[in-house]
Parts: sequence; structure tokens; C-alpha cells
Amino acid sequence: MNIAFLAHDKKKELMVQFCTAYKSVLGKHSLFATATTGRLIADNTGLPITLLLSHRQGGHQQINARISYNEIDLVLLFSDPNSTGDRMEDAQMLETIRYCDKHNVPIATNLASAEMLIMGLQRGDLDWREMLRTKPRY
Repeated sequence: MNIAFLAHDKKKELMVQFCTAYKSVLGKHSLFATATTGRLIADNTGLPITLLLSHRQGGHQQINARISYNEIDLVLLFSDPNSTGDRMEDAQMLETIRYCDKHNVPIATNLASAEMLIMGLQRGDLDWREMLRTKPRY
């Protein structure tokens, strides 16, 4: 499975803690993340992560394109509901949620839903994504 990670600045530490807790599950999959989030995860967990651009340079668009081409199977996007900062970042995160909805990609936007998806991933509940990736899309 191909898993993408995105996180608001105030949620990056939580993302690192989550990845540390589920390192054994995540280590069996291909991981992608925007630059800062990915570096923090890789540095703190040792997990290999494909680093994309930062969100300001187009990292969200890179993830959205991969979602569109059926190259991402699961998105973990930890957003800060109290964020009053960067409207562009908020808009990009909403766009990623829309892409996931449009292309039927499971997405978690908080710790509780992320844990549910990781547990399902571990059990094999998301194996149907593998079948979609091998099937040509027209």
C-alpha cells in the first residue's frame, strides 16, 4: 500500500508519535509525505519515506495528483481545527479531502480515525485497494 502523510504545523509532533507507535505496520508499506512532515517522521522513526515538496511549493498538489492516478491508497492528514493561520494551507487540505472522496481513497483527519484505518490496514481490510491499482482505469 502507498500511504501519504500531511500535517498542520501544530500536529506534526502528533504525527511523529503516531508513526512511532505504528512503525511495525507502516514499515511494510510505501510512505510519502510533504517535505517537513516526512523529514520529521523519517528522522524520528527511521522509516523510509519518499519526500515530496513542502506544502508551499506544491506538495499537496503532488499528493493530489498521485491520488488521481490511483497511486495513493491511504491518506493520513492531521489537521489543526483551531488553526487560524494559513488559509492557503487549509484550502489545500480541503482539496486533498475532496480528491480522496472523489477517488474513493480512505483518509483520516485525526488521531482516532487514523488508528482505525491503521488497524484495518493491519488486518487486511484495505486489501481491496490493491485490486483497484492493478485494474486499468479509463
